[in-house]
Order: sequence, then C-alpha cells, then structure tokens
Amino acid sequence: MTFRGILTLLTLLSFFPKNAFSMHIIGGEITYECLGDAPNNSKRYRFTMKIYRDCLGSGAYFDIPAEMAIYRGLPGGSSFVSVQNFQTSSPVVTQLVPIPPDCIAQIPNVCVEQAIYTFERVLPVLQNESYFIVYQRCCRNLTISNLINPGDVGATYAMELTAAAQNVCNNSPVFNNFPPIIICKDFFLDFDHSASDEDGDQLVYDLVAPLQGGGPLLQPPALTSCDGAKPTPPCAPPFGNVIYAPPYSPANPMGGSPQVDINSVTGLITGKPNTQGQFVVGVRVREFRNGILLSELRRDFQFNVADCQPTVLANIETDSFKVVGPKKFAIKSCGENTVEFQNLSVDQSKITSWEWRFDLKNGNIFSETQNWDAVVPFPDTGSYTGLLILNPNSECGDTAEISVNIFPKITASFAYDYDTCIAGPVVFTDQSFGDGVVNRWDWRFGVPGGQSDEQNPDFLYSIPGNHPVRLRVSDTNKCSDDTLQTIEWFPVPPLIIIEPSSYLGCAPALIFFDNLSTPIDETYNIKWDFGDGTTLEDTISPTHLYDVPGDFDVKVSITSPIGCFTSADFPGLIRVEPSPIADFECDPDTLLTNFNNTVKFIDKSVDAAHWNWQLGPYKTTIEQNPTYTFPDTGLVKIRLIVTHAEGCKDSMIKYLDIRPIVLWHMPNAFTPNGDGLNDGFLGKGFMEGATNFRMTIWNRWGELVYETTNPNDEWNGRVQNTGGMSPAGVYVYLVTFIGPRGEPFEFRGFATLVR
Repeated sequence: MTFRGILTLLTLLSFFPKNAFSMHIIGGEITYECLGDAPNNSKRYRFTMKIYRDCLGSGAYFDIPAEMAIYRGLPGGSSFVSVQNFQTSSPVVTQLVPIPPDCIAQIPNVCVEQAIYTFERVLPVLQNESYFIVYQRCCRNLTISNLINPGDVGATYAMELTAAAQNVCNNSPVFNNFPPIIICKDFFLDFDHSASDEDGDQLVYDLVAPLQGGGPLLQPPALTSCDGAKPTPPCAPPFGNVIYAPPYSPANPMGGSPQVDINSVTGLITGKPNTQGQFVVGVRVREFRNGILLSELRRDFQFNVADCQPTVLANIETDSFKVVGPKKFAIKSCGENTVEFQNLSVDQSKITSWEWRFDLKNGNIFSETQNWDAVVPFPDTGSYTGLLILNPNSECGDTAEISVNIFPKITASFAYDYDTCIAGPVVFTDQSFGDGVVNRWDWRFGVPGGQSDEQNPDFLYSIPGNHPVRLRVSDTNKCSDDTLQTIEWFPVPPLIIIEPSSYLGCAPALIFFDNLSTPIDETYNIKWDFGDGTTLEDTISPTHLYDVPGDFDVKVSITSPIGCFTSADFPGLIRVEPSPIADFECDPDTLLTNFNNTVKFIDKSVDAAHWNWQLGPYKTTIEQNPTYTFPDTGLVKIRLIVTHAEGCKDSMIKYLDIRPIVLWHMPNAFTPNGDGLNDGFLGKGFMEGATNFRMTIWNRWGELVYETTNPNDEWNGRVQNTGGMSPAGVYVYLVTFIGPRGEPFEFRGFATLVR
C-alpha cells in the first residue's frame, strides 16, 4: 500500500493547532469474503474491518475487543431484527510507513496506525432481506471544517450483505489505497481511490455522506447507549448521515477550483483544494453484476488541507527582474536582443534536470537543457514567451512562465552652458535619443537637494566645485539610460560682502572679518589688506589685531581656481579709538582690620575722563578719589573702570584684605560675696567671628570646679555654679577658642577667689 499522502505531513503539522488530531479515528471500512457453503442453506463469511487512528492523538486506543452487531431486514426498510451481538478478537495493529514525495526533505513526527479486525460468521441465506454488519464509535475531531457540531458526531462503519450477494456467494470490493491525510492547498490533488473486486464485477464510485453513529455521552450507563461514545451493542439501521455545514455537501465536501470530485468509473479523486482546513469525505463503491446491485462498500476519512511550501521552486533573475504573478516572470531588455537568464531555482540538490524553452516565432524554438543559466538570442524587438521547467515529467517539479519584451535602445545625453567667471545659473539641455518616446527625466546636480524632473532645467549652485551631474531618462517602454558629466563651477562672487565683528574698536582692537561672499571655498585665493600695513592670504574669514588708533581702509581680492578675479575696496571701514589706562592706589593697602577699616582710593589712570568704582558688594561711586569705611571684614574686590573722552574703556582690579581681630581679657580675682561688685569670674573682649569657645577652672587639687562654652557665662564661686561654696584661694583657668579665620587661641592664668 502506498501511504504517500499521509505523510505529505512533513513540516505541515505546524499549520494545525495542537488539538487538530486530538480525536483518534481517521477513517475505516468493512469488507467481506464468501468462504463457501455451510450446513442448513448457509454461507460462511470472513469479515475484515479496518479502523485507522492517529497514534499521537489524545483519544482512546483501538477497542479491544470491538463490539459488533448483525441485523437483518429489508433494504431501505425501517424495522430490523437483531441476529447476533458479539465481540471480535484482538486486532492486528500496525504502524503505517509513509512514502514521502521525492521533494520532501524530511518526515515529521507523525504516527498513523491501522487496526485490522477479522472474524468469521455462518449466516443462513435470506431470499429478500439483507444482513447489516455494524460497528459504531464516537467521536470525530472538533476541528473539522465542513460539519455542523463535529465534536458531537460519531461514526458508523457498516456493510450490507444483500440477498443477491448471499445467493451467489459474492465477495465485496476492497479499496486499494488509503487516502492521504494531508494534502496541499492550491496544489492539484490526484489520488487513486479505486477498489479491486475478485469477481470482476462492475464498480461505480461516488462521493456520499459518511454515516453517523454514537454520541458525546461519556458516563455510564449513557456511555453504551446509541448517544454514547461506545454504543454496546451497536444500534440498528437505518443510520443517519453526518450534516455538512454550508456551502459543503456530500457531493462537494471540500470545494476547490476545480472542485474536488471522484471519477465514477476509475475512482480517481482530482481537484485543487483552495481552502485550508480539515474535511470529512465519504466514498462509496457500488458493485453490479449483470445490472444487479450486489453490495455497497463505504469508507469515510479526513482530508487535512495545509498551506504547503514546496522544496523545488522555479525562480529566475535578470537586470530587469519582475514577478507578475505566481510562477510568472516578466523580463525586459532595452537595446540588447541577447538576454542572459540567471537560474535562481531551489533546492538545487533536488533538481536533476531542467529545460529553458522559448518561442522565437516563425516556428523557431530555443531549448537549453545542459547549462544552468541560459543565454537566449532573440531575433528582433518584440514580445516573446518561454518556460523554465524543473524536473520535467516528475511529481517533484515546478515551472516558471516567462514573458520577454525586447525594446529599442534609449541613450541619455545632455549639454550645458554657463559663464565660467560669473556666478549665474547653469543651463542644461537634454539631448537624449532613441526609438521610444522619452517621457521622464531625472537630473541630479551633485549637491544636496539639487535635482529636477524638467527636460531642460536651469540650476544655480551655491557652492563651487567639480560637480558630477547625472541624467537618467526613461521612455514609454520604461527603458532607461543614464549619463554622467562633471561641471567645473568656480566663478567669483558677483558681490564681495564682508561683515566685521565691530566697525569701531578701542586700541588694541581685535576684529573678526566674516566673509559672506558666495561662491567661495578653501580652493580660492583670497588676499586681505587691512589698511595698517599688514596683509594676509588664503584665509576666507580672518581675525586681525589693530594695535594703534586710526581710520583703516580694507581691501579684498578673490581669484578662483580657474583664474577668475574680482576685488573690492572698503574705505574707512574700521575706526580704532585710543584707550585709557586704568590704575589706582589704596591708602592704606595693608594691615586693614575691623578696627582699621577706612581706605582712601587714589586714581593713577592715564587719559581717563570718567571713573566708575566698584567697592566690593558695598558701594559704587563715580568720584575720582573716593574714601570708604568698610562695614565688614574679608577679602574685598575693588574694580576701577575708566572711560576715555572718545568712549573707550579700561579697567583694573585689586583686592583688599580686611582682617577680623579678636580681643579677649581675663581678670585675676573676684569676690563672690553677693554685694553686686565683682561677684563673678568673667572674661571680656571682642569675640565676633570666634567659635568653639571653652573655659575650664580647676582648684589646687586639680579638680574641675567650673566649665562653660558660652563666653558670656561667669563663674559664681560655686562648684559648677550650683554646688557648695568653693573656698578662698587661687584657681587655675584655661580659655580656648577658634578665631574667625580658623586660627586657635589659648589663654591660661590664675584666678584668686577672695571672700
């Protein structure tokens, strides 16, 4: 048996959800053989039932044993009598080995099993009635595309043993092949579903609705009822048909273009499925002898239509490659009758033969079967057709349809005109020619943003240089050509424009000259005469220092790389005024403190007419020689700005250091007797800015009797000012603190307590 289609599955399983094959039944049928006469006008029969399941699915295993039933009744009747119920022996289970097409690289993880149940029965010959051998099981896959409520629909596999077949000891037909489970969307299906009949009877094929049986009920006792998953015994005829979801029907179970159908004589199933999905299909073969119907053999199965990707694909490329449809290519050649076709087909390891075939007209055919690529000499301009055929006459092949258009040549050309020394537009003139009508121009002028689609454009450059100009032209045949020319565009500016950073300066004046003339760049020779006896070359925008007062004429000359020349004079462009010299003295300028903080400022400037003093953050004044008393200590910035009578300024900065002074004095005795006179021991002085003050006092035995961190606290003669009275005598004190600028101070001495 060729099981080729079952495993066209390959990588195609990836196109279905994981539960697409979750139910186990794929298909099945029942056939019989008549083994001869038996006693009492009976016949002995061997029945064969084949059931197919997906052994990777999550459904149940084959029934072991299978529950069978035999009924008798008139064909087409509604009342049937049970003849016997029985169980089969264990089936012979085999895994079917697929034979993949030659173009398939590898087989995916797929498992299909076949269970063959065989049993013999002796049945009396009936004159008018038929026997019905029945097996029922549920359910079908939830993912079926062409049935209504497919998850609730089971299957009936039945064989009708007609009275005519009983009388002649007939053998039923047997199908030759099991259908492919996976077929490819938009690929032609050509499957031989024929049967063989050992008696040589006439066989007629058609598509029918599969028989329905069982239902979704899983819990006992409903499990074994006619609506259960495992009817026990199988229920009697008549059997209902599965109901197809529109637009599908028994005769049109899966659509297609052309529609999938079966040949009634040969049993060949053909068509081209065009919808992805899972489809239940029923096939019936009726057996006739001398015009009398002997038997009907039914089989149902599932077609899974996937979006397959073939491994052999015809593909080509040329300089004018274009795909116009599936496996259709349009090639264009302009001005060249000989066309080279590059074969980009895949997979080369599976391509064993090929043919390039072109109709050159007038009965001339070009054929190439040796070279992978083809060079085809077409006789003239015009339209031609051809094919690239891969693996001719093989199922692992493909064909590319090629249309070729040979058009006349088109040649791009242009001329240009411009004044080499005057910065004006360049006039471009299209001179392209060819047998086709030129209808598109694409100019690229070699600078950012420089382009045009006019036939004869003008373009004004803003920067000089050797500019590459490209023209691409196209004609009504969409043929194109391009040409490139370089334009030396080095004119001098029509007007020299310079802009100084300042027209009026104070000596020494540093002036930047911004050259705004266009077009110029570093390739131009530029000479500057600054009017003070100095010159400079090869700098577009220079900076110059005028160190003496005066009025200065500036001259500029420009020479382009191709020798064009221009110049300009700018009389009296720059005026430089004299500048004062700021200077001053301070009296005093040293030994300044918070007790000596008045300073007199003495102007020593030269050529100053106005003064502006900035005395730190405290005061500004326009006096020539001010005097000022500073309110605080510290480093003070003194700035004098002087102005010349012509307006030029100069300044000088000096710094004064006004040091903070701390003064502290300790007494040598005190009388804590409560008379209000000299009752406490307390230092006095000027402590502004001091920190970390600490005073400690010890008695003559080295005991600490008083301690404070507040310079305003006094010792009252008691221990820590709260204890008992200290006796009269001499005590030692120590005073420490940090001055305003971080310098440490320490005072040691004796304090006499008098009572």
